[in-house]
Amino acid sequence: MAEINRSTKAYDVVILGASGFTGKYVVREALKFLNAPNSPLKSLALAGRSPSRLSEALKWAAGPNSQPPKIPLLTADTSDPDSLARVAAQAKIILDCVGPFRLYGQPVVAACVEAGCDYLDICGEPDFMERMEASYHEKAVENGSLVISACGFDSVPAEIGLLFHSRQWAWPSAPNRVEAYLSLESDKRIVGNFGTYESAVLGVANADKLAELRRSRPRRPRPAIPGPAPPKGGPIIEQQKQLGLWALRLPSADSVVVRRTLATLTENPHGLPGVNESVETVKKREDFWSTVKPAHFGVKLGSKSLLGLFPVIMLGMFLGLLSKTRVGRWLLLQFPAVFSLGWFRKNGPSEEEVASATFKMWFVGQGYSDISLASEGSKKPDTEVVTRVMGPEIGYLTTPIVLLQCALILLNDRAALPIGGVYTPGIVFGPTDLEKRLQDNGISFDFISKKSLSY
Repeated sequence: MAEINRSTKAYDVVILGASGFTGKYVVREALKFLNAPNSPLKSLALAGRSPSRLSEALKWAAGPNSQPPKIPLLTADTSDPDSLARVAAQAKIILDCVGPFRLYGQPVVAACVEAGCDYLDICGEPDFMERMEASYHEKAVENGSLVISACGFDSVPAEIGLLFHSRQWAWPSAPNRVEAYLSLESDKRIVGNFGTYESAVLGVANADKLAELRRSRPRRPRPAIPGPAPPKGGPIIEQQKQLGLWALRLPSADSVVVRRTLATLTENPHGLPGVNESVETVKKREDFWSTVKPAHFGVKLGSKSLLGLFPVIMLGMFLGLLSKTRVGRWLLLQFPAVFSLGWFRKNGPSEEEVASATFKMWFVGQGYSDISLASEGSKKPDTEVVTRVMGPEIGYLTTPIVLLQCALILLNDRAALPIGGVYTPGIVFGPTDLEKRLQDNGISFDFISKKSLSY
């Protein structure tokens, strides 16, 4: 196993793709913590194809009335492995903001794993995440490189939100299933990230390759969840009267990431041991995971009106019809505003649109007041728990907050974390203080209600 020596690295963090739509917001968030009191972030560099664009992004991130700090600007291109190797050799952590990750992510992961550099990204693409796990996990363990995808809105609010929800089921109660209802709200119109749209187009186009990858890999153990599995299928649209929402079932990356976390937890019931944990940290980790109760998990997009779901339904239909052909994909990617009815556009949202947007993610869990009831075959869940995660706009505000807090934990508590490997955020950051850090930075976790169910 490679000996980890991060003290010789020139930069604590390198932000790759710093001049992109999301990247510049990540830079802005990073500047809040660079050399701030009690912050472990002491050195930062920006990397991308164009130094002039990196310089412009840094000026934007510093603000109109501020002199940008002197931060190294490194030239790196995902099509140039040597440039990525040079950057990875100098970095403790690379924050990768260059998507779609299916097209551009693998060379960055390869460079980080080879250099023993930690890697975090904001990916929401199951195919990429699972392919990186299949290809690089063993080498990452050997070289001491932690590779953690989905360290943005996909999928930390869902993962840490589910772990928070799980802890509200005090023994002997236990959840059976948890549905997350995502509600996006704004005083202005909601405009999505074009990178997210492009990833969705390519994801649907290559769905058969993901299925093939999964068939080629050994089946992982499934967690023991009390009670029956929810029926497959079910309505695509439902009215959630309790929350005042109409909800559309989503093929969400969050569900996939949560399932991977629960599978890893099933294989490691006390969580993943750290490189050099103290006795106190070991106890904290084991105590944390002993409170987590696995459940069936799904995500639905919520809207206060049925009409509000119409653009998403239409986009789903267009994706299904057009993404399988080259011409269809070209049309989808050339005219995102047309096919998404204005939800996505190439030039992204304005700063005013970003500032006005918020999200609420409601976790509605149904389960048993006493876990022994689950063994009675016909017994339906008799308890419902509702929790909520809330925060600012998901793509440009919440995602940078989450990514930076994950990076700061890596810098601050690396000895308490696994030596290396390809993992999900939940299994690595669950026992850390990530939830508190997010609370302190504008993303709240709230218990809403608990009640008995009657049928």
